[in-house]
Amino acid sequence: MNRTDLLIRVLDTTFDKESWYAPFKPAIEGLTAEQARWRPAGEATKTIWENVNHLIYYKERLTAKLEGREWTQTLDGNETFYLTDQLNDDKKWIAVVERVETAHRGLREALSKTTIEMLEQNSLEEKLLDIMLHDAYHTGQIIQIRKMQGSWPSHR
Repeated sequence: MNRTDLLIRVLDTTFDKESWYAPFKPAIEGLTAEQARWRPAGEATKTIWENVNHLIYYKERLTAKLEGREWTQTLDGNETFYLTDQLNDDKKWIAVVERVETAHRGLREALSKTTIEMLEQNSLEEKLLDIMLHDAYHTGQIIQIRKMQGSWPSHR
């Protein structure tokens, strides 16, 4: 298995191919806008929706970098949590879910076209690994929030 194939495999395990831990996509499946907006007690805790916004931003930004596109939507780490408005509207939530799926597919496609030489330039391989670890970290947070609100299926 070459490095690019390995990176794609790990990217997929963080998104929708279960391995040693639950991936992102099943962690948000079946949620309503109300559940995605729910915030446990404490100001430091982000909602599921905010976490998904955050992950979208970084995937879209890295995809642009891999594709050689200019990235003009510069947000600081905290601003990324508010990328889209959290409304009690299931259609708006579904649009956010579709955007994160599109962001993942875009990153996967860009990665599949990336050469080893490109990965070695500008620490792209390191940035990809960071994205994967970052996704796994926030997926764990999302699952914990779902457990706190009672929306995590007991069969998982």
